[in-house]
Parts: sequence; structure tokens; C-alpha cells
Amino acid sequence: MNISGNTIFIPGATSGIGLALAHQLRAKGNTVIVGGRRTELLDTIAAEGSGLHTVQIDTTDAASVATAAREVLDAHPDLNVIITMAGIMRVEDWSTPAGFLETAEQTIVTNVLGPIRLIAAFIEHLRSMADATIMTVSSGLAFTPLRATPTYNASKAAIHMLSESLRLQLAESSVRVVELEPPAVRTALMPGHEENAFAMPLDDFVTEVIGLIESQPEATEIQVENVKFLRYGEARGDYAQVVATLNHLDPHGS
Repeated sequence: MNISGNTIFIPGATSGIGLALAHQLRAKGNTVIVGGRRTELLDTIAAEGSGLHTVQIDTTDAASVATAAREVLDAHPDLNVIITMAGIMRVEDWSTPAGFLETAEQTIVTNVLGPIRLIAAFIEHLRSMADATIMTVSSGLAFTPLRATPTYNASKAAIHMLSESLRLQLAESSVRVVELEPPAVRTALMPGHEENAFAMPLDDFVTEVIGLIESQPEATEIQVENVKFLRYGEARGDYAQVVATLNHLDPHGS
């Protein structure tokens, strides 16, 4: 992905990683459209004078995705990048169905079905562009599980494999598939996450991401240094120790 000269749509960018990334991509000379469910947040972003465009979208609603896609393409026919940022992360208790089933279903609809709907809505247009990119957003937890969030982990593993598969299918087209793999980042994704001492500061994360896109335009996975501990545990042969460290467990199971 080239760092500048793009028209980029980022659903799920009214806060956190999405909004910070939108601002930095705008500063690099891109036209950026941010999407989100809450009109009051979109109105605030539009009123800030940052040059970001806005559109309302709820990726859990197929009709909303279709409507937003038409609105974006009508206003920005040169769109050539989508970043499927929208996602949720929830703690689950699998000791009883009442403790996890509703949350698990919401997570899959948002984190897996949402990106699939987005890609489906834009793929025909992107294939018509001379140079286009689909950037998916997985997680370090796609590769090393966090005990408290089983379905989130599974949803991000699904996004990783979806990205790998789409890259194979689109290899002969003009569309690149790039996977962004965040570590823990200090955002409001989960309660208390913004104060998590083990999470990466948001500005540091986004600055490193922008630097990687700029220095490695042909990269298929965007990995800041902090995520590699989780990403490559199995390849290094220390997967059990990585799982134990992440979950604060004794690696010997005691």
C-alpha cells in the first residue's frame, strides 16, 4: 500500500486506533472517510476542521453497509482503499451459556461478518481500480489466546485466515490484501484498557504503523515490534510460554 495519494474509507474510526490512523493518513496526503454508528461522534469529527469526511455506518446491519457503500462511492468514486477497522472485544464466561452466548454471537457478527459485508460491498469497485488495497484488522490474539476473550480470539484468527485466502484469490488482480495485526493498545476497546501499563500507547502504535506502511509498501502483514511476541510464538517454539505469559500462568501448569 502506498502511503499517500489514496482515497481511504475506514469504518469504525470514530475513536481509538481507527481515528488516530485516519488523522495520520490524512496528514500523509490521503483523502480519508471515517465511518461509525454514532452521528454525534461523526458530527464532532466533521466540525473539527481536520479534513476528514464522515459517513454513518453500522457494520452489523447489512442494509446500513450497502447504503454507506453507495454514499461513499457516489461522493468518492476514486476510492481505492478500505480498512475494516470496526470491531468489539468482550469478556466471556463459558461456564454457562447465559454467560457467553449472546456476547459470542455479537462478536462474530461485528468482527467477522462485518468485514465480510464491507469487502463484498466494495470488491467490485476496488477491482476496477488500477491500484487498490483491502486492509483487514486482526490482532496478536489471532495467534496467542487471551483466556478471558475466547470469541474475540477466534474472530481475529478468522480474519487472519480470511486475509490469507483473499490474498490468494486476488493475486492476479489490482487489489492487494494487507493485514494489520495490533498488539494490546491503550484504547477504550475494553474497560480499563486505556490505563493498561502493558498495552502500547496509541500514538506510538499508529506512528509505527504509518512508518511501516511507508517503508514497506509491499508488506502483506503490518506488525509493530510489540506484536511479534504473540505472532511468532509457535514459529519460535515457545508458544506455551507465550500463552502462559499473556495469561499470567505458570508455564508448567502449576
